[in-house]
Amino acid sequence: MNDPSGFIKKLEDATLPQLPQNRDYKIGCIGAGFIMRDCHLVAYNNAGFKPYAIASRTREKAEETAQARGVEKVYDTWQEMLRDQQIDIVDIAYPPHLQLEIVKEVCKHPHIKGILCQKPIAMSMEDAKEIVRLCKQAGKKVAVNSNMRYDQSMRALKYSIDSGYLGDIVLATVEMRAIPHWQEFLKAYDKLEIFGMGVHHIDIFRYLFGDPEKITCVCRTDPRSNFPHRDGITQYTFQYDSGLMATSLDDVWAWPNEGCEKDIYIKWRVEGTEGMATGTIGWPLYPERSPSTFKITCRQFPDQWLEPKWDTVWFPDAFVGTMAGLMNAIETNGKPDISAEDNIKTIACVEACYQSINAEKAIYLKNVLE
Repeated sequence: MNDPSGFIKKLEDATLPQLPQNRDYKIGCIGAGFIMRDCHLVAYNNAGFKPYAIASRTREKAEETAQARGVEKVYDTWQEMLRDQQIDIVDIAYPPHLQLEIVKEVCKHPHIKGILCQKPIAMSMEDAKEIVRLCKQAGKKVAVNSNMRYDQSMRALKYSIDSGYLGDIVLATVEMRAIPHWQEFLKAYDKLEIFGMGVHHIDIFRYLFGDPEKITCVCRTDPRSNFPHRDGITQYTFQYDSGLMATSLDDVWAWPNEGCEKDIYIKWRVEGTEGMATGTIGWPLYPERSPSTFKITCRQFPDQWLEPKWDTVWFPDAFVGTMAGLMNAIETNGKPDISAEDNIKTIACVEACYQSINAEKAIYLKNVLE
């Protein structure tokens, strides 16, 4: 029987992001809300990155976050901040429908080398393509903060798949029973759960398995969300040329009301011809520090479950990886590992979900990308 200890060590190592040699790039931060204050800036400080300046909708909010997280400079507006010649990277934590306007302005400043956009990069494929075009024209590296790709269980799963331990993938499932906080800007759209939460799972399917051939999606409203919307609770299935099906149930109802016990979780499972992996995502228990979990059983290590361990968590530790990927691209003049170009295809999959809901049928991805 093969010794599993080396394999477990490789799984644990796979969760660690590749850090740049130069961690002194000065980061200008746009936004001072929860994601910036409690995720981005905490992760950057832990990794030894240099959050240097910040601006938000109000100076008061920016000053509060700067003081809490040790950011050196505060600006009245992000437009003013962009003129600071010390800034190398702009980190955007504004709603996605505002990112194109910011990117247009960033591209006017030659001293800025890279941009980290929020996910999704835009609320339409047209805006996403325009961001890519502008940054290519201006010579800017642009990455997308699709941070579930750096959840520790997802990194271990990716390593297992790419190394062949699971064989050909047959079926993959995500079961989410969790209650997200809907950002206010989403309430102005007719698109809610898929853009606001499901985009994580849609992007992770692409990260793990590549682009699907077709997508089918169904939905209903969420009784808790008392504003007009259509896709509150959703289920979508990606079908691949190989026969693989990857499906996610996004249940944002999850906990009916006071007086009922909570049963909040995210579980995933991937089954292949040579093995099976399963695990949980720790995010729903935030702010409790709850690591995601992973275990695998496969023919190379028969008749046992192998369970690597780590003490890092998605929120905030995964945010090191998304920024590190951009820094590596700047350092090597390569492409970010979560590039804006790649994110266009994630937006296309989101659009296919909405087209499937409206048409009540499967949608071929190639038709959306045309």
